[in-house]
Amino acid sequence: MNQDLQIFENSELLANAAARAFTAAAADAVASRRSFIAALSGGSTPKALFSLLASPAYRGEIDWQAVHIFWGDERLVPADDPGSNYYHARHLLLSQVPIPSTQVHRVRGELPAGEAVEDYTTQLRESASMGLAWPRFDLALMGLGADGHTASLFPGSTAVMEEERSVLAVTADYAGRPAHRVTLTPPVFNSAQRILFLVTGKEKATALSAVLRAPKDVQQWPAQSIQPVSGSLTWFADRAAASQLSPI
Repeated sequence: MNQDLQIFENSELLANAAARAFTAAAADAVASRRSFIAALSGGSTPKALFSLLASPAYRGEIDWQAVHIFWGDERLVPADDPGSNYYHARHLLLSQVPIPSTQVHRVRGELPAGEAVEDYTTQLRESASMGLAWPRFDLALMGLGADGHTASLFPGSTAVMEEERSVLAVTADYAGRPAHRVTLTPPVFNSAQRILFLVTGKEKATALSAVLRAPKDVQQWPAQSIQPVSGSLTWFADRAAASQLSPI
């Protein structure tokens, strides 16, 4: 895979670099199209980024009136459930900045799986250019699990092979527990202008090394399915996550 890899000494430096990258992507998009469409990721890694974007150092650098926010995946739980990706983004970022509520496009996890998929599919289509099924994200933030998953694209899942649908329900048991999630599919991510993976922690080291260096096997390492068609792909990893990477 041909991509940019940047390694930071710790997660704090990584978060600051991610905040600068987010701000720069927003500025470029607003300057060229007067809007910025981003897909956020869940998990613990982006929380520091969200807090930084809401801080005085970055909040005023973004034209929040021009920002549209989506999510790469979501759990099928209510919006006020601490397990919700939306819940954390709202608490740490969205409630702290002047973004119009109509420009926050969340997965309605309180709905049954099929209805949540239908609703989110409609939201994507309504935000897309005429005739397209989803918008081209100016920036898609992504994470990496210790098993190589990203968004809710898990090892062994048929979702990594999806080529047409934009949104899927993930309801089969995964790693001994019910998944109960909704996820965007690889074609949506791969159409993005910029894709930025944020990877921290020693527990991610094996997966990061495999995704970047091992032969392609998206069933084993789903993050390998993220290969932009014409956009850029950048990996930000802290030193711990990159500890198993050998020099190219």
